[in-house]
Amino acid sequence: MKQNRPFARAAVTRKAQKSIEEGHPWVYDTEITGIEGGCENGGLIDVVSDKGAYLGTGFISERSKIRVRILSRNANDRFDEAFWERRLRWAWDYRKTVMGEDASCCRVIFGEADQFPGLTVDRFGEVLVTQTLSAGVERIKPLLFLLLKKVLERDGQAVRGVYERNDAAIRELEGLPQGKGWFGGDGGPTRTEITENGIVYGVDFENGQKTGFFLDQKYNRRAVAKLARGRRVLDCFTHTGSFALNAAAGGAAHVCAVDVSADAVALAAENARRNGLDGVVETKAANVFDLLPALEGGAEKYDFIILDPPAFTKSRKTVDRAERGYKEINLRAMKLLPRGGYLATCSCSHFMTDGRFRRMLASAARDAGVQLRQIEARQQSPDHPVLWNVPETDYLKFYLFQII
Repeated sequence: MKQNRPFARAAVTRKAQKSIEEGHPWVYDTEITGIEGGCENGGLIDVVSDKGAYLGTGFISERSKIRVRILSRNANDRFDEAFWERRLRWAWDYRKTVMGEDASCCRVIFGEADQFPGLTVDRFGEVLVTQTLSAGVERIKPLLFLLLKKVLERDGQAVRGVYERNDAAIRELEGLPQGKGWFGGDGGPTRTEITENGIVYGVDFENGQKTGFFLDQKYNRRAVAKLARGRRVLDCFTHTGSFALNAAAGGAAHVCAVDVSADAVALAAENARRNGLDGVVETKAANVFDLLPALEGGAEKYDFIILDPPAFTKSRKTVDRAERGYKEINLRAMKLLPRGGYLATCSCSHFMTDGRFRRMLASAARDAGVQLRQIEARQQSPDHPVLWNVPETDYLKFYLFQII
């Protein structure tokens, strides 16, 4: 094998070997015991055991702690145009199957879950918005973007352009510059409209968070709408107003949509007007951590509270502090709600595991003197698939409760 393979070889520890054989695609810098042959940053490299047995081939990142991202464990794979086109077609065929008509606005590529480590592609109608977070994908992105456009257009899907949102600080860990803009030329306006669950949103994919709109809560918003009829709803961390608008469309009597960002609140208000829901949806710029305690004992009463905070932690080092933040807002919400009221609560941090999140909720309920009657436990929508051997893909916890 050594003589016939065209790539350099990285020997790894037995711990790394076990992880690869169990299906995890990452090899950390501390797990590499030696490299034979020359390779460029972002190039392909074979990974072998301490005895020289082939384990897989992946992208090498010279600057990252994740030193190699495994692409394939098949020694017969050739990483040519046909290989990448086949993988892109698999990803698109999967979205068509699980999303149906909702594939017009969905996540087309979800990194490791689609075997494209470090690549995110969101589709907003005729626009593809990408984030490239690994040196390997950065090297081949001109080919990938061309092939993805080809795959979609062959399936009758129009593509106006590919917009890169590479203004993520994590790129610096890969030695990659930050930036954003149209790939391969001007694709026109950087705002568009999408329809999700029958609600129309304006999406600013140049300046909005991440790629411009959070697609992963699509069906969780629909679940909220089913419970909202006739209720007074408080939507905390509303961002573009998506949960608030779904609640209003579901027949809520009144919805207050709150976010600390004045820009986000303005966009939520614009979306409410766009859908003719501004008579039901009130928007407010406020810090949720200040607002919830201020509401205790006040005249404003709510019988449905939605907590959709940003990730309070992006590392294991800060998860304890994050848990305290999650508990604070959930405890306050549970105290505010009447018996028989409803709570939607979630965490989008992988490091806040489901088990830990559940224990936090149970602790908050005890301290609030209430019981939680679970209605549903949900995750991210299936265009963000969970790959069981890659825990990092399992990140969104979403619970619906009645307070009793």
